[in-house]
Amino acid sequence: MNRPSPPPLLLQRDPSAWLQLGGLDTAREIAQQPAVWRALADTLAAQQARIEGFLGDWLAQPGHRVILTGAGSSAYIGQIAADSQAGAWPAQVRAIASTSLLTHPECYLTREQPTLLVSFARSGNSPESLAAVALLRQRVASVRFLNITCNPDGALLRDNAERDDSLNLLMPAGSCDRGFAMTSSFSAMLLAALAVLERAPWRERLERIRQLAGQAESALADWSPAVAQLAWKPYERVVYLGSGPLEALAREAALKVLELTGGRALAIADTPLGFRHGPKSMLNPATVVLMFRSVSAVAQRYEQDLLDELRRDRVAAAVLSIGPGEAAAFAAPAVAAPAVAAAAGAGPVGCSDGWLAPLWLLVAQQFALHQSVVQGLTPDNPFPDGTVNRVVQGVTIHSHDLD
Repeated sequence: MNRPSPPPLLLQRDPSAWLQLGGLDTAREIAQQPAVWRALADTLAAQQARIEGFLGDWLAQPGHRVILTGAGSSAYIGQIAADSQAGAWPAQVRAIASTSLLTHPECYLTREQPTLLVSFARSGNSPESLAAVALLRQRVASVRFLNITCNPDGALLRDNAERDDSLNLLMPAGSCDRGFAMTSSFSAMLLAALAVLERAPWRERLERIRQLAGQAESALADWSPAVAQLAWKPYERVVYLGSGPLEALAREAALKVLELTGGRALAIADTPLGFRHGPKSMLNPATVVLMFRSVSAVAQRYEQDLLDELRRDRVAAAVLSIGPGEAAAFAAPAVAAPAVAAAAGAGPVGCSDGWLAPLWLLVAQQFALHQSVVQGLTPDNPFPDGTVNRVVQGVTIHSHDLD
């Protein structure tokens, strides 16, 4: 499988250093994302007719349902995409983790309601992904499947290749991360979902992805020194905050810290307003707080209120923001230089929060990568004892015929 070439400066370390530290795959997979996104735009352009033919007017039917599903990081992809596009179509669009579908299908599925299941899967081999497809075939009378995956050899793609009720959308070569954590696979599948669910003309959707790739190249170059410096010391606790589609992005960012540090840095995610309702009590001098800023003017006011409050409190070691808006520590290159005290504007290329999420995620991925090394672990495999695995193991799928 051909892999896009990483930039000359690989996120502040020489490739040989990353190889010695056990993080070369993860570093490359973070750095390669602009190239993967451009390849994705080409892939979607080539598949446009197939996608349109498969979807037809499904999203335009008020009685139809669209469920975006996955487990772990893949579930967060669905949440970001659903929050971004739910109000754009007459059909009901919502995100439900496969881990919830399997335990309580009666809460989410109706046999009579036509349903499109959009599955996100890096490997396509996780037990929950495969079981969710089988469950809907059993439980819903009229059902279709859009499988967005990164692995050409995965069971999800292979088992549904010849079925009339399914469309497999394979992400570009290199997106099936070799490293433990989902990085380029996450951003590629998210952009694919946003493009598929978008109402704008296809030309605009593809151009948006290409523009974001250009922004990402600048961001990787501009932000990497500051992120590496921020993550130079180990933290006991990390807080990510975000609202709207960025709430799920905060969950993904927190998960990256937990995964790559083996839980040595405890990370949580919340909303700027929700954080005051109890979770704020976790702050101590070994905590860093990072807030994803929204393009919404109202949301920015709430965000700024909390940033000002946390900085006045002087409890956390650092309180930073990522994105557009006043006092952004990591601002979009098209808006302002990184690490400045203030940045104005709504973000690059006039995108919404969901479309900008992959750009802001570049900071979180790098932060988790460096924290893994600082905490004494190997980012490509932070669990050499096998207690947690790249593809989830040990899951037994139980039948609902027992009910």
